[in-house]
Amino acid sequence: MNRIILASGSPRRKELLGLITTDFSISVADVDERDIEEKFINNPQNLNSAGEVNKIKLAETLATAKAKAVFDLLPNQDDIVVIGSDTSVIIDNEILGKPVDKDDAIRMLTKLSGRKHSVVTGVALISKKKTISFTNESFVYFNSLDDWQQNLIKEYCETSEPYDKAGAYGIQGGGALLVERIDGDFFSIMGLPVAELARELERIRL
Repeated sequence: MNRIILASGSPRRKELLGLITTDFSISVADVDERDIEEKFINNPQNLNSAGEVNKIKLAETLATAKAKAVFDLLPNQDDIVVIGSDTSVIIDNEILGKPVDKDDAIRMLTKLSGRKHSVVTGVALISKKKTISFTNESFVYFNSLDDWQQNLIKEYCETSEPYDKAGAYGIQGGGALLVERIDGDFFSIMGLPVAELARELERIRL
């Protein structure tokens, strides 16, 4: 049986992986996500004919970098699977990362309101024998930007919740009030597509 290592300090991903197995450990290596993202975006090969970023490939690139950074530090790589994951919130071809401050969080949530945006979660599994990566794309529809939504945004940004999350909201927390509906995998929007990951964990162990 392979030992599983989650290459993420996210409490949400820890909780979600716990739905599959409780037998895993956590290890996080230093990865400059913004540098990887910038280099990716500036490479013409990663853009389509309209100049839009290949968001699927980017999510998998970031997830693989996180998993590989941990895997490469292991003194013994036998019978180990490292899981890396990355979630991006994308609207108008803009990747919304974690907000830098309250004004930035309000800007992001205001921009998302009344519209549909994409939430892309890339996952990479690395063992000594092989690497598997996949991406789940879901869609989130925010409430219209009326007085009620504006007040919700201001109140939400007074809490600590938006500031460690891409797009400045957590759908499993207070951010749920900002959302009208979703189209896709709720767990993937949280940060880890549980059902698909369970299937791929079995596949990488073969």
